[in-house]
Amino acid sequence: MFHVEQWSEPDLPDELVASVPRGTLDKLVDLSALVRKWNPKINLIGKSTEAEIWHRHIIDSLQLVSVAAPSARWCDIGSGGGFPGLIIAIARPETDVTLIESDQRKCAFLVIAKQRLELKNLDIRDERIEEAKPEAADTVSARALAPLNKLLPLVQRHLASDGQALLMKGANAEQEIAEARRHWDFQMERRSSMTDSESSILIIRNIQACHRNP
Repeated sequence: MFHVEQWSEPDLPDELVASVPRGTLDKLVDLSALVRKWNPKINLIGKSTEAEIWHRHIIDSLQLVSVAAPSARWCDIGSGGGFPGLIIAIARPETDVTLIESDQRKCAFLVIAKQRLELKNLDIRDERIEEAKPEAADTVSARALAPLNKLLPLVQRHLASDGQALLMKGANAEQEIAEARRHWDFQMERRSSMTDSESSILIIRNIQACHRNP
């Protein structure tokens, strides 16, 4: 394990410090430093959010861990700079995690992160989501990837029939849900985001295409 910055407890909510093992926190600190190092070269996260990386990216991703049911296989699609996929792999070492990302530069970073953080449970696919071999994952996650109507077929491709999707959505969630229901049947539970009052996590199951009358 490498360390390039000191972990500071005030950066984290008290409940997170109490509930997350110190070894996990150490890896999250290392990931934070790695992202800051590579961000100027690859634009892994918005430059304006670097100073808030814990709140805007790491803690935002970590909340999926408390929402998700136990999963033997987890697939994160459109993983980008690794949020939430890398966070899931760190926080759930007992789960096999696959990241699918078609941007080769970002995939190169994900490979480096896997090696540096010694994430033996992590598999990285440099492929388009719609072309990658279906994962049949217990959990599929996506963060700010696409409108829900376009996202659901991508999720369905990689989700086991009895699995759950955890989709992180912003202020336009209601509009996206209404549009998606014109074309898809699905069961949904909505959770408020702990990091952004305008955002939410959609827990979706039983996705089926449908044909509504105009």
